[in-house]
Amino acid sequence: MSESVHRTASDALEELEAARDRLERAQQQIETKGGDGGEAVVDAAEAYRDAVDLLESYVDRATGTGKENFKAYVELEGKFDSLVEGLSDDLKGREAFEASLDAIDKRRLSESDFERAEAELEPAKQYAELIDERQAAREAVRAARTNASKRLREIDDELAENERLLELSNADLDAPVERLREPIEGYNDAFREAFEAYRSEASAREIFAFLDRTRWYPFVGYEQPPADLESYVATNSAGEYTIDELLEYANYSRSKLSHYVDDADELKRQVATQQTFLDGIDAEPLTLEWPPGPAGVLQRRTREYRPFVDRIADEETVALLRDVRLFARDPDYDRLQTAAQAVVQLTPDERRRLADGRVADELEALREEREQLRNALEVDDPV
Repeated sequence: MSESVHRTASDALEELEAARDRLERAQQQIETKGGDGGEAVVDAAEAYRDAVDLLESYVDRATGTGKENFKAYVELEGKFDSLVEGLSDDLKGREAFEASLDAIDKRRLSESDFERAEAELEPAKQYAELIDERQAAREAVRAARTNASKRLREIDDELAENERLLELSNADLDAPVERLREPIEGYNDAFREAFEAYRSEASAREIFAFLDRTRWYPFVGYEQPPADLESYVATNSAGEYTIDELLEYANYSRSKLSHYVDDADELKRQVATQQTFLDGIDAEPLTLEWPPGPAGVLQRRTREYRPFVDRIADEETVALLRDVRLFARDPDYDRLQTAAQAVVQLTPDERRRLADGRVADELEALREEREQLRNALEVDDPV
């Protein structure tokens, strides 16, 4: 495992621990200032914010000599007086609120009076800052837990990758994988040739019907035609042409095209705009991948392929597909399939890491990291 990976896991744990320490310190400061539970600090903080909000909401309206300014001033004084009167006698920093009220207790206010009123509230500001710090600490814990969870998912991915490498390390790299490759390549070559002939001879309507039948077979991954194009091919006489003919006609001038179809503009609109889709209809969704998947997957895949291959290709090609399916039951299949996977998937660097034991060491280290992070995340943070 690289040092950067170790640092990332370590950072996630350190960030989480630091955030939790910050939250604990914030809570302790609140309880120290406000007693059990810190409710007194919460009350003082709320009162401070209410007072500041009230001053800020009137600073523009209540300054000056106009009638509306005086009316706003009277409203402010009444509201602020009610706020102070409603405070409990033992509220933390209560004197600051009374001093702030005195600062605006005059017939005409200026901005400097508002500044003084806010300055008088400073002794109570500390309580709001304590609450703000606790909220910031809670958010830091949430962020740290998110980062730790993300690192945990990364570790799971890295574990899966290393376990895959270890599984491939058991492959017999000298196994005769040609025994497996030859029937698969033989079938693929034969089917590609058969499909090319089918595409050049069958009408677009017939090919679209073929595509429609494949939609119910998960292993046959043909893209379905756009609805407008499908309707056009199904209902218009142009659908009797082959796909290659339609693509060719779409490039004709309208006057030349009128000799082949009833509505030249409609053909151009439906076909020319879907050239990429039409060009992409080929044999690949019915070919077999290399290296192949597990025996059970290959058997299911070839079973789904069979009716479509039978419709397009000759008996010899169908027999090649049948041979592949039978080979998936061969006692030697798993050994050859694993060897083929290893030959294709293992890079030179991965082979070196397997040979010198680094993959095994990384696997152990990753499991330790995962355990540490899981334990750290099991703590139920009060956030």
